[in-house]
Order: sequence, then C-alpha cells, then structure tokens
Amino acid sequence: MPKGILGKKVGMTRVFIGDREIPVTVIQIEPNYVVGLRTKERDGYDAVILGMGKRKKKRTPKPLLAIFEKAGLEPLKYLREFELKEGEQLEPGQEVKIEDVFEKGDLIDVTGKSKGRGFASAMKRWDFSGFPKSHGARYHRAIGSIGACADPGRVWKNKRMPGHYGNETVTVLGLEVVDIIPEKSVILIKGSVPGAPNSLLELRDSVIKQRKKGQRKLQKVKELYAAQ
Repeated sequence: MPKGILGKKVGMTRVFIGDREIPVTVIQIEPNYVVGLRTKERDGYDAVILGMGKRKKKRTPKPLLAIFEKAGLEPLKYLREFELKEGEQLEPGQEVKIEDVFEKGDLIDVTGKSKGRGFASAMKRWDFSGFPKSHGARYHRAIGSIGACADPGRVWKNKRMPGHYGNETVTVLGLEVVDIIPEKSVILIKGSVPGAPNSLLELRDSVIKQRKKGQRKLQKVKELYAAQ
C-alpha cells in the first residue's frame, strides 16, 4: 500500500478519550484509485500515483484521458504521487482505502493550501504590535521605519512588509491519528490542518518518525490509544 492518501477537509470537532477532551479535524477520504505506477527499472524509484474526485471527460486533456482509460478509470480531478511501502504490489484501477494505509495512533504529515486572505497589512500578516494607541499618537497600524538610510540606501530583501497573505502550500508535521471510521471513510486528526472546508489534503507517513523525538512521541501515542 502507499504511504499516503488524498482527502478533503470537513471541519473541526472534539472527541473524548477517557477524561481527556481532544480537538480533532475531520477528513473525508473519497475513493482513491491507482492511476499509475513508478518502478525502479523504468523510473529509478517505487511510487504510486493516486487519483481522487470526479472530472468531466470533455474537460480532460487527451493525453491524460488515455492514462485513465489504460487504468480502466473515469477521469479523476486530483492526482498525487506517494511513496510505496516496501514489498507492496498494486494494480492500476485498484481502490485504496484509508484503513489500508493508516491506523489509530499513527503519526502523519498533512499538506494543504492555506486560506487566502488577499493583501494584508504588516500587523495582520506578521503580527507586528503597531504604534501606541494613546492620545497624541499620529500613527497606529503603520509599519514604521523600514531601514532605508544613506547606508544601505535600499530596503533589504525579505523585509517583512504588507503584501499577499495566505494561499500557500503548508505542511504540518507529526499529527496524531485519533480515530478511523471505515464505514464512513473518515479519519480524525488531532489539532488543526491547513485549508478551508472542502479543500484538498495530502496525508503522508510522518518524516519525523525516523527521528529520536518522533520515535518517543509515536511510542507514547501508541501506548495511549492501546489503553483505550
């Protein structure tokens, strides 16, 4: 099976484990299908291309349509590549279910597109404190000096200033899988994840599982959910 899967963000709620209240994000896993495979002999590595979501046939490019027809699938809207677990074999057109990829207590990384907030001031974008709000203050939400004087005579690159805020690809590492509900094809993740409701999310095996700190966290989480 692949080391990841595609899903859509539903929203947030809470669950109770014993006397603990845990905030969770609900992610709906729509049917994921194997569209193509990467092999060491041909591509130099093993991976699988998963597809999710419906797409109109007339809006699908012909080269892409040929790939779907070869796999015996209807056109899919989203395509992403995931690493394949060692020794696993998949066939084009095969459906991948959430319970085959993750289990309760796993650590995963979630990637999504953050909410776009348009043009924002430095206070909103970078959490600047602003100027005094008392009487006599001429400025309140301005950014103040940006450092341009005789030397260096210019604004330094990457200076934090007003500008476009959000609508960026964001990955949150090491989130806990609180529960999986196979009959509803839903997974509950502890904490918040990037994106608005109905936005696309990529769920992958966490990269921090290989680190000492990640291994300690994983062991602690596994023991917690095993006791329930």
